[in-house]
Amino acid sequence: MVKRILVIDDDMDILSIIGIIFFEEGYETVLLETGRTAEEIRHLRPDLILLDVRIVGYFKNGAEICKDIKSESALDTIPVILISAERDLEDLARACLANGFIRKPFDLDKLLIMVKNFLN
Repeated sequence: MVKRILVIDDDMDILSIIGIIFFEEGYETVLLETGRTAEEIRHLRPDLILLDVRIVGYFKNGAEICKDIKSESALDTIPVILISAERDLEDLARACLANGFIRKPFDLDKLLIMVKNFLN
């Protein structure tokens, strides 16, 4: 069964690059420019979530969305990886119970390895 990766980032260039890379690796991607509620995410049924911290135009930031995901029993086992250039990214990831984080600008190979480790 093909693994589904949900990517939420307000930067279309990043979404496009991640979409291409993960498609070439055999993953299904759902690419969203804005945040979603935990209920909306549950309906998308992702196997992993890549989540930007700053999401322009959404009422919550990525760390808050992550916290919502991790507080839902139907979602709390889905790995969440925060992606951001925030200086305190490690603290944000720890506080929202994210499974990992990667700093922007990120190395695509490092991101692929991290995702594969969570999905295999």
